[in-house]
Amino acid sequence: MRIVILGCGRVGARLASVLDTEGHKVAVIDENRLAFQHLEEKFKGSMVIGHGLDDQAIKETELDKADAFVAVTDSDNVNLMTVQLAKEKFGINRSIARVYDPKRAAAFKEIGITAVCPTIMMTDMLKETLFPKPTGKKK
Repeated sequence: MRIVILGCGRVGARLASVLDTEGHKVAVIDENRLAFQHLEEKFKGSMVIGHGLDDQAIKETELDKADAFVAVTDSDNVNLMTVQLAKEKFGINRSIARVYDPKRAAAFKEIGITAVCPTIMMTDMLKETLFPKPTGKKK
């Protein structure tokens, strides 16, 4: 699969490295050249310096041929806008935005944008750790 990832922080770099190891063709875009240091040394994908989905980044990552797009920058706005562009302009239905704000994540899910919200996920995990569900097994 061809996958383009916008944002090469800890999450973007980890995802890119894992997918690359699994044999996918991965391209990572970040506006900060130093961000690519987060990638594993054996990363074979492409690294593109760019801001969002500018024309040069689109060309270098071959976004028009991508099967999936993931936006994990530190900006909800950038993530949501670029996922919307990837879906509408390039027809990449498998597009995901990381969104920190739970209200925005819910609103964008309603209009068909897949938004993963670490705030919600972490809250749920902490709650489940505090109050584990009974397993139903009797001793």
